[in-house]
Amino acid sequence: MVQDIIKIKSNSPSKSQYISKPTNLCDEIEHYLTNIFEKEKCEKGSILVSYNPFVIKKIAGYLSGKIKMPASIGIAGETASGKSTITMDLIDTIESFATEFNISDVITRVNTDDYYYDRSEMVKAAGSFAEFAKNYDLDIPQALELELMSKHIKELLSGKSTYLPKYDMSGTAIRHDNYTLAKPSKVIISEGLFTLTEKVRDAFDFKIYVDIAEDIKKERFYIRAKERGLGDSADHIYANANEKAAVHIKPCKEKADIVLSGAADRIKYKNFLNKIIGIVQELYYTEGM
Repeated sequence: MVQDIIKIKSNSPSKSQYISKPTNLCDEIEHYLTNIFEKEKCEKGSILVSYNPFVIKKIAGYLSGKIKMPASIGIAGETASGKSTITMDLIDTIESFATEFNISDVITRVNTDDYYYDRSEMVKAAGSFAEFAKNYDLDIPQALELELMSKHIKELLSGKSTYLPKYDMSGTAIRHDNYTLAKPSKVIISEGLFTLTEKVRDAFDFKIYVDIAEDIKKERFYIRAKERGLGDSADHIYANANEKAAVHIKPCKEKADIVLSGAADRIKYKNFLNKIIGIVQELYYTEGM
């Protein structure tokens, strides 16, 4: 229980003494987190498919203050798996907590899709993005400058501000470099098809993979394809995405610390995260504790 964790803090004569003895607190948080994870995994419609038990120890290290560095989180999955929605819900939940307690510099997003190479001239030559996509493979890691992404994340983790690129997803294939100023924060989060591939995954402290059933993925993809005006190229793009995912994306599942269900109710993600945030609130932002 959170109350059991708080006793360790409240029994310390001073905050400095509490900070200097994080091990017992870390163990208590680890035990509490294990209960949260196991209970969620057993629930119907769980957000959890699987997890490496070591990840709980690492989360406990950050929450207890034993690990004092910023944390980086990488979220990957196939096209239409739900990774972007999950990421934005996580960001919204964390930012809501930060706003309530006036916490600054809490989270920075680095979008993997912004690292696609600029291919605007090729789109113009093809006459449209749909025609361009028939002959250019966007579903391989080599289509992105992942080395630059890794560099930017590591700069942020080291406490340096950096300018991130911005890729135009409307069909121009333009990438604007040095577009967005990103400042260091307590959490750096990234998501995308290739977020956990070889050239970038070592930049992440926590690796998360979003799994999804084929029928749900296909339905989502074609809804998105219609919105983007892909027309008769949608079938080719979907088939190619599946083929390349088998080579480049699905193997990342084995490298993940946590595998999430892309079909779970969005509210369940927020509820789960709020249980973890509740530990932070009780430890550091509850008066009299």
